[in-house]
Amino acid sequence: MVNGLLKTAQGVPPGVATSLQLPQDATMKLESMKCLVATLKSMGDWMDKQLRIPDPHSTKKYKDAGNNTEPGSIPGDEPTEASDTQSEASSEVSDVSTIGQRCAYKLELQEGISLFNRKPKKGIEFLINANKVGESPEEIAAFLKNASGLNKTLIGDYLGEREDLSLGVMHAYVDSFEFHEMEFDEAIRVFLQGFRLPGEAQKIDRIMEKFAERYCKCNPKVFASANTAYVLAFAVILLNTDAHNPMVKNKMSAEEFIRNNREIDDGKDLPEEYLRSLFERISRNEIKMKEDDFTIQQKQSMNSNRILGLDSILNIVIRKRGEENVETSDDLMRHMQEQFKEKARKTESVYYAATDVVILRFMIEVCWAPMLAAFSVPLDQSDDEIVIALCLEGFRCAIHVTSGVSMKTHRDAFLTSLAKFTSLHSPADIKQKNIDAIKVGAYFS
Repeated sequence: MVNGLLKTAQGVPPGVATSLQLPQDATMKLESMKCLVATLKSMGDWMDKQLRIPDPHSTKKYKDAGNNTEPGSIPGDEPTEASDTQSEASSEVSDVSTIGQRCAYKLELQEGISLFNRKPKKGIEFLINANKVGESPEEIAAFLKNASGLNKTLIGDYLGEREDLSLGVMHAYVDSFEFHEMEFDEAIRVFLQGFRLPGEAQKIDRIMEKFAERYCKCNPKVFASANTAYVLAFAVILLNTDAHNPMVKNKMSAEEFIRNNREIDDGKDLPEEYLRSLFERISRNEIKMKEDDFTIQQKQSMNSNRILGLDSILNIVIRKRGEENVETSDDLMRHMQEQFKEKARKTESVYYAATDVVILRFMIEVCWAPMLAAFSVPLDQSDDEIVIALCLEGFRCAIHVTSGVSMKTHRDAFLTSLAKFTSLHSPADIKQKNIDAIKVGAYFS
């Protein structure tokens, strides 16, 4: 993990092409550093306000406030205001424990999803034992249909298994679809959005047989029997492959499609107009599964530049106006804000108003390690005064916040790293940045 964080903080490896020029890259890194420090400082300021910790730098404020306070009292901590604060605190129900439970629930759920994406049966078993999914086929089917992050290829493999539980889940999964008054090809499109058909013929056979049964139950007057829908479903899948696979040179004609499906309706022909219309729709509009989050992550992981560089961000925020003209910084920032606002409008996350500083623990848990790497690497490698000042301020803010919320391990990680930069073990090599690091360390002594 440490090596990965260091690589991330160091940026794009030498020789790897990026969308940024060197001045742009340096500016982006500097602005990112400012953002990290500002985030930590904001956490610390809010924590101090909630805990009523005075600002040690505001000596004038202490002096002014001290004229109006009793000896030994904390400036600004008047009894009336404190009692009001306590009254308000006692009247509010803290969401900290609820958020903590939700975080633990999500972590365990993600563990189950990760296990499913390696071994589907083991993943389902884990999720059931962890009470994340019910034991009934209907509940498992609903999870497979609605949960995000599942590998859709493995969903198809699991649904095609012939064990009693998997078979029951597959039946419940198919029965959850409502195909009433839906065109046959549209029903197949909807059905195949949630998973990828397995490669084993017997598994495909079981799934499509159940699909045909469900379609005919929802549309009893379309075909003579479910066997017609079963045969036609395979014909449609084959047509889709033939029409849209670039490897197929000699494409099937409408007449061939009609001829291949003669007498499939219990010995009778389906109307020629029906088959021709079906052929036209499939030929114009390919049946394809939407890319799931897992597939997208796999593609991104194949490109190290997307992990270590800024290409993934640039793909979101940069709109090129021709090859030589790129938007100005103001245009980029404006477009970035628009993109993030649009994403925020679509999110289903619940917003909680913070009422307890313990909530900061959850935020720190997510970002402390990347921040430690982001402050340590530039501080070690750079002699730029602005960069060094930002890194040391980042250390100061991080130590302040982790101390305030009693995160001893995380605090010690920042303190230990900061101590290394003092170079007190090697006085002959001390530079100005090492002296500045000593000053930051003395701040907490």
